[in-house]
Formats: sequence, C-alpha cells, structure tokens
Amino acid sequence: MPSDSDSHNEWDRVASSAQFRDLMAIKKVFIVPAFLFFLLYYFLLPVLVGYAPKLMSTRVIGTMTLAYVFALSQFVVGWLIAWLYLKAAARFDSLAEDILEDLNRQEPPA
Repeated sequence: MPSDSDSHNEWDRVASSAQFRDLMAIKKVFIVPAFLFFLLYYFLLPVLVGYAPKLMSTRVIGTMTLAYVFALSQFVVGWLIAWLYLKAAARFDSLAEDILEDLNRQEPPA
C-alpha cells in the first residue's frame, strides 16, 4: 500500500502535467459560463417580478402568467445544462483516462 508521501508525490506528478492543466482549462471553459448563465437566469425572475410586475403578470395561456412560464422554464434550463454537462463530462473522463495512461507509462522520478 502506498504511503501518504507516495500518494502526495503521485498527485504532484499528475497536477504538474500539461495534460492535467489543459483538462482543468477545458472544464473551466464549460463550467464557468454555464454557472454564470444559470445564475443570471435564476435571478432574472425575481428581478423581473419586482421591477416589471405588469409584464410578468401578462397572461400567456389561460390563467397562466409569464412569471409562471418563466419559473417553469427554469426547470427546463436546469435539466438542459445538466444534460450538456453529462455530454461534456464524457469528454472530460476520456481526457482524464488519457492522462492516467500516460502517467502510468512513465517512470516516476527517483
């Protein structure tokens, strides 16, 4: 069983590799914009209800107002972002496996 220092050295090898830094950069390119979009979309509802109540009380279908449609659309957007992340995560996993294979082929420094 590897000691803590061996695990720490192994992690340092992984974290210092260019492939790992590339993987983190690729993940950031997806995660940060998706998070910011959802955060803005989520807080847009209370802002619009507070500052544009007449617009948000506009009836869309029967007694259903624009505020309700917007609120329900947040579920759709949340699931859409989750689905997009699942697709992107498959690519992230593939890149992570490539990193591990490359590092396992290399001899650890003595």
